[in-house]
Amino acid sequence: MKSFLDEKADQYNQISFIENDPISVPHLFLENRDREIMGFFAATLAWGQRKTIIAKCNELVHRFGSEPYRFIMEHGDEDLKGLLGFKHRTFNDIDLLYFVDFLHRHYSRHHTLEDAFLNEGVFNSIEDSLIRFEQGFFNHPATPHRTRKHVATPFRNSACKRINMFLRWMVRSDDKGVDFGIWKRVPQHALVCPIDLHVDRAARQLGLITRKQTDWKTALELTRNLSLLDPDDPVKYDFALFGLSLENYFASPPNSIR
Repeated sequence: MKSFLDEKADQYNQISFIENDPISVPHLFLENRDREIMGFFAATLAWGQRKTIIAKCNELVHRFGSEPYRFIMEHGDEDLKGLLGFKHRTFNDIDLLYFVDFLHRHYSRHHTLEDAFLNEGVFNSIEDSLIRFEQGFFNHPATPHRTRKHVATPFRNSACKRINMFLRWMVRSDDKGVDFGIWKRVPQHALVCPIDLHVDRAARQLGLITRKQTDWKTALELTRNLSLLDPDDPVKYDFALFGLSLENYFASPPNSIR
């Protein structure tokens, strides 16, 4: 299995993967804070057809004036009016305005979004990081109740697919050029594999998941089994499992989503 999944990971962990994946959105930028911001939005909006996800993210880039970090830090009331009407599935302009407000508050105190996942600059575990991030994200009296569904947490036993995918983008480092590897305090070996419908199906077909439900414990089970194949970089196999779904290897529906 290791040689099979290594081959598939190498096949899809290539520059050619970027164009048709939501990770193409942060790849539009060279400045790390722009990459963090648009990576966070791209991961948050990553449900539905990948073409639609990318189009909505590009719309958001346009609404930010193609300078996400500058917009976050320097926007005025008139600029915020330009965000009204944005919508992708259940994510709407109320959610967007709160995300912008959180990011402004965070970057006013920290240089990087990585700090929101750490305990005073120290990494403990991915579970601790995700719980800490969600609690900090919504630690504001003006938090819209409806927005809470857009940031998952292991505390509610969510598989946390989108936020784990965002962490993979920011943390993983190799010579392939897909993931950014710009965060150095969260260790690569501690990442948890993003688990969506298609990764879930492929992993079950390969016997990498035995739990009936798909939740945080399932994501941990999958990651533990992937760590047996590569303890230093278990989430590289996200490429392999997702690629198998793209190939319809297990007779899953084509045109897969993230």
